[in-house]
Amino acid sequence: MTVTNPLEQLTEQELRAQRTSVKWRAFPPDVLPLWVAEQDSVLAEPVITAVVDAMRRSDAGYVATGQEYAEALASFATDRWGWHGLDIAHTAIVPDVMIGVTEMLRLITLPGDNVVVNCPVYPPFYSFVRSMHRNIVEAPLTTDHRIDLENLSRAFAAATTGGKGAAYLLCSPHNPTGTLHTAAELEAVAALAEEFGVRVIADEIHAPLVYPGHTFVPYLSVPGGERGLSLMSASKGWNLAGLKSALAIAGPEAAKDLARLPEEVGHGASHLAVMAHIAAYRDGGMWLDALIEGLDGNRHLLADLLAEHLPAVGYRIPEATYLAWLDCRALGIEDPELEPGLVTMSVGPAAMFAAEAKVGLSAGTAFGSGGSGHVRLNMATSRAILTEAVERMGRAVAQA
Repeated sequence: MTVTNPLEQLTEQELRAQRTSVKWRAFPPDVLPLWVAEQDSVLAEPVITAVVDAMRRSDAGYVATGQEYAEALASFATDRWGWHGLDIAHTAIVPDVMIGVTEMLRLITLPGDNVVVNCPVYPPFYSFVRSMHRNIVEAPLTTDHRIDLENLSRAFAAATTGGKGAAYLLCSPHNPTGTLHTAAELEAVAALAEEFGVRVIADEIHAPLVYPGHTFVPYLSVPGGERGLSLMSASKGWNLAGLKSALAIAGPEAAKDLARLPEEVGHGASHLAVMAHIAAYRDGGMWLDALIEGLDGNRHLLADLLAEHLPAVGYRIPEATYLAWLDCRALGIEDPELEPGLVTMSVGPAAMFAAEAKVGLSAGTAFGSGGSGHVRLNMATSRAILTEAVERMGRAVAQA
């Protein structure tokens, strides 16, 4: 059985008529939305079947506390990443990845403690951490979007000055750059964390979305990662943001920390969502392969389109995720610094492209230091929509 590219089955007109989520409703109907991390895909049949069957048997109660979700993820991790170390006894269901991040931070830090991030990075890292009365310490990536170990060492030193508690919120694979951290990089991170007494929490939500020739390395699998905590979910891989659920996973030396997670945290997950995620991990592999094949084509198509229509815009082809980080600084568009974490499309290049090209993108300023002059583009759409979007952007720049 073959699965057709899930991104090529709906036209723009069908998407506008059928989609009621934020991606297709945030902008006016003449704007192509390539911003928030939702796919323009059809769902995997095993996921649809799991949810529909549950509804038909009226199985819409509270989420069960069993280990079926963890078992499904563990099997997927073994098959896809060769990771046999996911101990299902050291897992807990949480409502979603970012709620899981905040709960992990509550377990290992106190108000007033510091949280290190690699900027530019996913905007909610800033807003969620600030809402918990923790402080952000930035450790910028290198110019080629990799972890800068010297910057990270300085950030760890600053974060732990005066005996303060500190955590490192690792985005792996990295959003917005699509960087896939190597085993060597992660081992170096673990060594630095041990040296400075910093606890690592890895947001690994994009882990299923890795391109051919690359392999995702779970942080908890590397030497030194035993004290780490991870958050994983089928949400991004199978486009299940509306079916909220995730797993918190503890390394062997962090199991006692996870055991202190309040029971009520797990109550926020959806029973239907857990069933959907289990189906994705267990039976959605062929669909995921078809999606990645389509995305692989899109990431290279985007490079060709930019070279033809926007040659001044910088773009490194991502190793993972369906996100493209576009450097628009050469366009000379003023981009005021805003408070990181404030998700907006109304400043800088993103504002220009929305107004003049009718293409909705995420403004880079929301991603922290290094984000000004950039935009994030979501490639998880059809080739026709991606082509139309870049052609519009090119015309807008040419006419400016």
